[in-house]
Amino acid sequence: MPHRRILSFSFALAFIGLLYFDTSSLIAARPNVIVIMSDDQGGGDYGFLGNEVIRTPELDAMAGQSGVLSQFYVSPVCAPTRASLMTGRYNYRTRCIDTYVGRAMMDPNEVTIAESLRDAGYRTGIYGKWHLGDNYPMRPMDQGFQDSLIHRGGGIGQPSDPIGAEGKYTNPTLFKNGIETPMQGYCTDLYFDAAIELIEESVADGENFFTYIATNAPHGPFHDVPEELYQEYLEVDFSPILVNQPNPRRLKSEMDKLARIAAMITNIDQNVGKLFRKLDALQVRENTIVVYLNDNGPNTMRYVGDMRGMKSNVDDGGIRSPLIFHWPAKVSEMTTSDSLCAHIDLMPTLLDACDVAVPDDRTIDGRSFLPLLTGEQDHLPDRQIVLQSHRGNVPQKFHHFALHSPPWKLVHPSGFGKETFEGEPRLELYNLSQDPQQQSNLAARKPEVVERLKRDYEAWFDDVSSTRPENYAPPRIVIGTDHERETVLTRQDWRHAQGRPWGKDSNGFWLLEAPQAGRYSVEVIVHRGQPAAKATIKAGPATGEVSIAADQRRGHLTTMELPKGKFKLSVDVVLGEATVGPHQVVLTRQ
Repeated sequence: MPHRRILSFSFALAFIGLLYFDTSSLIAARPNVIVIMSDDQGGGDYGFLGNEVIRTPELDAMAGQSGVLSQFYVSPVCAPTRASLMTGRYNYRTRCIDTYVGRAMMDPNEVTIAESLRDAGYRTGIYGKWHLGDNYPMRPMDQGFQDSLIHRGGGIGQPSDPIGAEGKYTNPTLFKNGIETPMQGYCTDLYFDAAIELIEESVADGENFFTYIATNAPHGPFHDVPEELYQEYLEVDFSPILVNQPNPRRLKSEMDKLARIAAMITNIDQNVGKLFRKLDALQVRENTIVVYLNDNGPNTMRYVGDMRGMKSNVDDGGIRSPLIFHWPAKVSEMTTSDSLCAHIDLMPTLLDACDVAVPDDRTIDGRSFLPLLTGEQDHLPDRQIVLQSHRGNVPQKFHHFALHSPPWKLVHPSGFGKETFEGEPRLELYNLSQDPQQQSNLAARKPEVVERLKRDYEAWFDDVSSTRPENYAPPRIVIGTDHERETVLTRQDWRHAQGRPWGKDSNGFWLLEAPQAGRYSVEVIVHRGQPAAKATIKAGPATGEVSIAADQRRGHLTTMELPKGKFKLSVDVVLGEATVGPHQVVLTRQ
C-alpha cells in the first residue's frame, strides 16, 4: 500500500507537470498581438511611402523589418472601419453604418476579435478610440476587452466629452473600465503607456496579450498638440505635400494646421518606438505580432502617393492604408504583397496566427492573408471588396460606394455628407493597374465590365442588407443594470430629429431598453449660457418636468418612474418660441 501511494503520488505529480508543461508551451508558441490604428492619418503620411515632410522614422524602420500589404483597403470614415476590423464582417452587417447620431453603435451580438482572443486565454485591452457605442451593452468592456482606457464618441472635442473636460487632448478625462477618470499627460502618450502596462503585467503573469491601441490623433480638433513637435514643424515648408494650392489668404492657416497634424503623427511614431523598445526589454518581440494601419484617408487634401482623394472619399486616397505586419518569428523582413485585402481580413488573419477559430455561427466576410506574408502562398483566389459609407439612417443602394475587382474599380462618388442621391448613378470605371490616380474613366468604353460589376455590387448590397430582420434598426442602450447603473446619454448616440445634429438648435431622442421598471434620478445637462427654461422629459408613457436655471449647465434634477421594456426618451427644452434638446442626460437607477 505505501508503495502504491508513492507511485500514485508520483504519477499525479508527473501528470500535473505534464499539464503545466503543455500550457506553458502553448503560451510560448502562441503569438501576442498588438494592433495600432491611427485616426485620419492618411495613406501617404509615412516616410517609407515617399512623404519627405512628415517624420515617421520608427514606422519606417518597422516597415523595413516587416511584411507590408500595399493594396489594403478601409472604409472612408472612422466607425465603419472599426466595426469591420473588430468583427471580420462588412459594417452593414453590424448595424454600424455611419459615425454619429446613433448610427455608429454596433450590435452587441457581434463577436469581436477581443472576445475570441479573451476566450482563448489572452489578456485583452483597448486604449484610445472605440467609436462603436458608449453605453451598455456596446462598450468595449462589454465586447471582450478586459481592460479599457478610452474616450467617448468619435473623438475628444465632441458632444460626448465629459462636462468640464471638453476638447482636452492634454490632461484629458478618459474612461478607465467605465469610470470617468481625469488623467495627466498627452492622450496618445497615455494610451501607449496604458498598453505597455498591460503588456508588462501579462508577461509577468505568463499570459498572452492582445492590445488594441486606437489613437484619436491626428483627428481634429487641432488646438491641442504636442508643443515641442509643433514648434519644430512651424519651421517646415509643407508645400511639397499640398495637393491643391490654397488661397494666399488661407496659406498661413493651412500651413499651421498641417504643422499640428504632423506633430500629432510624429508623436504617434515616437510612441511606436517606445513600444518596440519595451517589447525588446521584455524579450517578447520575436513572437509578438504588431500591426499598424490608419482608419481612412487623410483629414486634409494632402499627399497620398499615386492616388487621389482624402477622408470620406471612395477614391483610393480615401480608402487605402498601408498594412504593416511585424512578426519576426514567422514573417521575413521586406515581405510584400499587392493582393487585394481589407479591414474585414484582419480578424480572421490574427485568429489564424493565434490558432483560434473564427465564429462559425455567422458570415465572416474576411479571409486570412497570413499565407501571403509567411510565404506559404504567392497569391490568394480572386475576390471583390466593396466599400460604402454615407450619411443617413438606412444605406441607399449605389450611394457613395466603390467596388474593387482587380484590375477594375467601379465607383459612384456621390458624396459622404449626403443622406441620399437622386436619379441614376453615374458610375465610373477605372483600371487601377494602369491608372492608380483614376484619371481615365473607362465606363463608356467598357459597358460590359460596368454591367458585370454593377450586378456584383447589387448582389453584395442585397446580401449585407439582409443579415437580420430590420437590418438597419439601431441597437438600444440598456439602462438600469448592474453593468452600468449611471447611464450618460449624449448626442453621439441620439437619433437626430431637428436642426443641425450637434447644433444648439437641434433635438433628438434616445432608444432605450430597461430589464425592469424602476425609479431613476434624471439630470438634464444643457449648453453653456442657456437662459432659464422648462424642460419636459418623455420616457415612453412616463413624463416629467424640470426647471432649467439660467447659465447653469448641470444640477437640473428630477425623479421619474421609467418603464420596463423598449421605449424612447426625449427632452424638450422650451426657450420662448423655440424648443431645443439637451446637451446630455444622466439616468441613475435608485
